[in-house]
Amino acid sequence: MNADDANIFTTRPDFEHEGVLDAAVGQRAGAELLGASVYELAPGARWARLHIHYANEEMIVVISGTPTLYSLEDSRELVPGEVVACLRGPQGAHRLENHSSEPTRVLIISTMQMPEIVEYPEQAEVFVMTEPPYTDTPYDPKRGRLLRGFKKSESRPVPPDADSPS
Repeated sequence: MNADDANIFTTRPDFEHEGVLDAAVGQRAGAELLGASVYELAPGARWARLHIHYANEEMIVVISGTPTLYSLEDSRELVPGEVVACLRGPQGAHRLENHSSEPTRVLIISTMQMPEIVEYPEQAEVFVMTEPPYTDTPYDPKRGRLLRGFKKSESRPVPPDADSPS
């Protein structure tokens, strides 16, 4: 492996989507239980909808620029070098946006526990997965695979969730 393959400063992006470049450096470094990606957000770009992980923690490390971190309660501008832990559950809800006139870069590190449930509270949607999406993992009929998104309103609550706020 070339040293540039897993370098947060020199690794080439794997894809671009709506002004965000993504380089999966953890996978290139050979990580098995951790994910790590460098995201570069162009001015005005947003990375992900506001979301809540129920199985995994994420950690955001600001490499450059001043991204804005949104939670369920508020938002705040981050600075280079800042590290933010996004815990499991509603307390760790997060979304990043770049409101500055310069690109911003962050390293996001995540545990990779499966199965995982991700909630998108602003859209009242849920995503359930038994393996990370958008990968080239071959299908294993012995293990199966589940990657599904749905509206909470189209599902049926099961006790004790039937009494909790939606």
